[in-house]
Amino acid sequence: MKNKLFTFAKIAVSLGLIAYVFSKVPVDEVAASLRAANPWWILLAFVFYLAAVATNGVKWLVLLRAQQVNVPFRIVLQYMFVGSFFNNVLPANIGGDVMRGYGMARYTDRTAQAAVSVVLDRFIGLIAYMATAAVMSIVLVVFLGQNSLRWLEGLAFISLAAIGGTLAFMLSRRLRRVISRFFQWRLLQPFAPMYEGVSSAFEAYRFEYVALIKAFVIALVGLMLTNLVNWLLFHATGADVPLAYVMLFNPLIALVLLVPISVGGLGVIQRAYPFFYGMAGVPAAQAVAVSVLMSFIVIIASLPGGVLWLRMRRASDEDNPPVAAGQPTS
Repeated sequence: MKNKLFTFAKIAVSLGLIAYVFSKVPVDEVAASLRAANPWWILLAFVFYLAAVATNGVKWLVLLRAQQVNVPFRIVLQYMFVGSFFNNVLPANIGGDVMRGYGMARYTDRTAQAAVSVVLDRFIGLIAYMATAAVMSIVLVVFLGQNSLRWLEGLAFISLAAIGGTLAFMLSRRLRRVISRFFQWRLLQPFAPMYEGVSSAFEAYRFEYVALIKAFVIALVGLMLTNLVNWLLFHATGADVPLAYVMLFNPLIALVLLVPISVGGLGVIQRAYPFFYGMAGVPAAQAVAVSVLMSFIVIIASLPGGVLWLRMRRASDEDNPPVAAGQPTS
């Protein structure tokens, strides 16, 4: 019941935000921008988005193999699409992580390693995003004189410090040792083996410097591809947005979308695009049109994940058929 209420609340937030956006922006202008959009640029943006998903799959693969979890890239890619699909039906950008981690745990039978790899994958990606936003904010504010963006510079650096600090704490042996003391309490003792497994999985990354650096560089490549997706969509609608602005705003919008208040980020993204890109002089109607195109690409690209999940569930049911009532189990 609680889950249903939460889902209804997210739907209400999405619809409310979309209604708010279109109460401020003329619908006919948004529709005109969409009709005038160049389909070939949109198609190219879609291809770049798929390339970004595959690139992020390589990042996850590097982190899995750092823990000697050896799985084929095609399996990793399948779960990347599964995660993308569930990002659209579960809390934005978080539910998908849970589902791909769950799927990988079942596939490898190494729950702690799969879970920690997903957490680390997310944090490294966020650090790459915020580092890029911080650098681009310096470029725009200091070198290009865009002083109105100075507050975004502060936001980017604070976010980078917070995310990087959190990751450092998770990898800290001393902190994990302190936390382990709580599991000596009788109430938490049943969960001690689970915590030890997760702690050991984090420990495995402490000295995997090469793997962590590789994952960070790959995350930067994936981010650049999604930056190009956004730039191409603006280009498709006739907006001349400098890539530097996209490289600042795209990571910050991704950070906003982590807040799980809507279905698949719908409504939030439609509000975020005119807010951020309005600072670059993009008309609100055009920014909303690009946000609609971006949502469309994300949804279409995620659909194979739903099909893959159904196939995996069907295969799992065939391997483990239910026992009929009254039938002996041994």
